[in-house]
Amino acid sequence: MYREKIEAYIDAHKEEMLSDIIELCKIDSTKDSYRAGKPFGQGCFEALDEALHIGERYGFTINNYGNYVGTIDLNDKEKQLDILAHLDVVPAGDGWTVTEPFEPVVKDGKIYGRGTADDKGPAMAALYAMRAIKELGIPVKKNVRLILGTDEECGSSDIRHYYSLEKEAPMTFSPDASFPVINIEKGSLHGRFSAEFEASRELPRMISFKSGTKVNVVPAKAEALFEGLDGSDTEEFAKKFEEELGIRFDVSAENGYMKIEAYGENGHASTPWKGKNALTGLLALIEKLNLAECEQLEKIRALNRLMPHGDWFGKNLGIAMEDEISGPLTLAFSMLEITETGLNGDFDSRCPICSNVENTLKPAKKNMEDNGIRFDTETMNPPHHVDGNSDFVKTLLNCYEMYTGRKGECVAIGGGTYVHHLENGVAFGASMPDTENHMHGPDEFAVVDELLTSAKIFAQVIVELCC
Repeated sequence: MYREKIEAYIDAHKEEMLSDIIELCKIDSTKDSYRAGKPFGQGCFEALDEALHIGERYGFTINNYGNYVGTIDLNDKEKQLDILAHLDVVPAGDGWTVTEPFEPVVKDGKIYGRGTADDKGPAMAALYAMRAIKELGIPVKKNVRLILGTDEECGSSDIRHYYSLEKEAPMTFSPDASFPVINIEKGSLHGRFSAEFEASRELPRMISFKSGTKVNVVPAKAEALFEGLDGSDTEEFAKKFEEELGIRFDVSAENGYMKIEAYGENGHASTPWKGKNALTGLLALIEKLNLAECEQLEKIRALNRLMPHGDWFGKNLGIAMEDEISGPLTLAFSMLEITETGLNGDFDSRCPICSNVENTLKPAKKNMEDNGIRFDTETMNPPHHVDGNSDFVKTLLNCYEMYTGRKGECVAIGGGTYVHHLENGVAFGASMPDTENHMHGPDEFAVVDELLTSAKIFAQVIVELCC
């Protein structure tokens, strides 16, 4: 019902939708420090302000929840369906080639720029689905609310704030991943660890190490400073390991010290093998250098034993496991800072349904502490599972099949989406299953036709669930 009208409407508004996406993606909405009235910084505030402006311009009722979350309502009727999207983005990072991160462009059927796929493009696809229903005059008996958050990438405190004020809708989907329907999301263990040690003056020695921007991002860059190493010898030595480690090393002088910079590729922590981890690559190189023995070096060796370069499944940490429903546990060593007297680090582990405190957190803690590293994490995030046979999920799958001709099925993922803590929430779109859109990496893009198809599917879902 209404399919022809929906398709015609979305196709007719293609350029307008792309224009709105471009305006949103020009804004660097990486989380920043608090300012009065701007809980996640200026960029997130501007992105939410722009999105709500777009929604109001199209005649929708908008609400702003303290600049944590904004909402756009289809009507004022009984709550039925929430669509949950986010406007914050991960840091731009290096390695962009098609355009600058916040200068979005349409090229070869794709729209490039940070946030085009995650999650500003999908958010606008959802808004245009609602706009189609509204402007086509399709009679709906219940409300659809587009919820726009601004802290998904850094812990979802925005949504906790929102749901402390509002109840969940009976059904929620988030276009924060890919089609068909993601009804199982792994749990997670955000491992924080630290250690202290005596400073050593023996040469050669490492002065400092730093890598990582966010715990859920495989780091593309790492750097370390050294005293007492020969730069030319070290550069030649480092080059020998570039192919083996898949990391590029640059050696230079800085303020009387020698600096080694490692360059890999960003990736999402749920699929760490898709990135090239500069952090673990540089640690692996450092252990091979001829440094003087000290406690700091002992800790570096311990980290290399526990989370070596290329171990994406937690085998060396003693937590490797998998189950038939949700797959293997994964691990990304994503943040580390080392000084002359201590270290602080983080890893991101995505944990299958069979994982729990006893078989995951406690072994990780024991193995860390057996190596002289304090494990500072006491809790895990549980997995999320919605019944794939529910009427809600079946409706989503049917609409997906209707507009794509592909088989609709439920899948499990390692990445947590925005609906992870919602009782009846699933991820649904907005990219197709075989699209690699460089989410969280350089040259992020969304396929234009996929955004248009997503808007059509979302509009059909509204018809099926709310009319």
